[in-house]
Amino acid sequence: MGWLDGEVAIVTGGASGIGLAVVNRYVAEGAKVVVSDVDAEALKLVADEHGGKVSTVVADARDMGDNKRIVAHAVATFGKLDIFVANAGMGDRFTELVDIPDDKVADAYQQVFDINVKGVILGAKAALKELVATNGAFIVTLSNSSFYPDGGGVMYISSKHAALGIVRQLGHELAPWVRVNAVAPGGTKTNIRIPEAFGLDANGKPIRAHTHPSNADSEVERVTPLRTHSDPEDHTAAFVLVASRTQGKAMTGTVIESDGGLGVRGLRRVRGGDDLYKRFFGVDRAFGAQE
Repeated sequence: MGWLDGEVAIVTGGASGIGLAVVNRYVAEGAKVVVSDVDAEALKLVADEHGGKVSTVVADARDMGDNKRIVAHAVATFGKLDIFVANAGMGDRFTELVDIPDDKVADAYQQVFDINVKGVILGAKAALKELVATNGAFIVTLSNSSFYPDGGGVMYISSKHAALGIVRQLGHELAPWVRVNAVAPGGTKTNIRIPEAFGLDANGKPIRAHTHPSNADSEVERVTPLRTHSDPEDHTAAFVLVASRTQGKAMTGTVIESDGGLGVRGLRRVRGGDDLYKRFFGVDRAFGAQE
């Protein structure tokens, strides 16, 4: 018995990264999942992996018609909709305002906000009637960048702050019929699309760049209290909790911060317990090392 037995979910941007990890976990918890993404090839891999437990739709979260089509597909395929995860997103490669050419600022803004903000609102609007019918859950993938600066550039940071506002307002507007919650991951080993305004790859497609530089493991571990650079799977339990009718039934307008403890970083030290093992046992031991 899983926490999501009998539930039907939609996960946008579900063919890679955190979205794919959520899809895999939801299936393991007993849900049927409609996976949407703009990447048809990646969606085929998801369908091959899960068979009849998932159904895939090539769709763009920035388009109202596509969002309605995703919802209609879920109802037609699995009979209802219980959970909508607005996960599709776009990064900005940590590009600061001073480094964005004047003629690219408006385009960069539109491309990032269209998916990170408008896409969330369109998903909620398209799913609302069906979620009311099932007393369902609407879930948003936020970020540590919804709370702190410098987890991206000006476009990404401001869009994720805006998405936090959507969670809080919809948590109010849709209560008691629909629970609205979010998960805010910190630095995660995944890649994310970059606005076309910041350039295209050799094939003329939007760049997909790591959200952290090549030395990410050591750098992210250095600045997080738990010394962790997360895998996408590390966040999936939080997505299950806020989706569950039984385990998350008292939660709305809530954000679970799965960020390695950024909120308790110290001013003098990132973490205060680096020497705890030595203090108790008298010998040095690297954190995470096996005995």
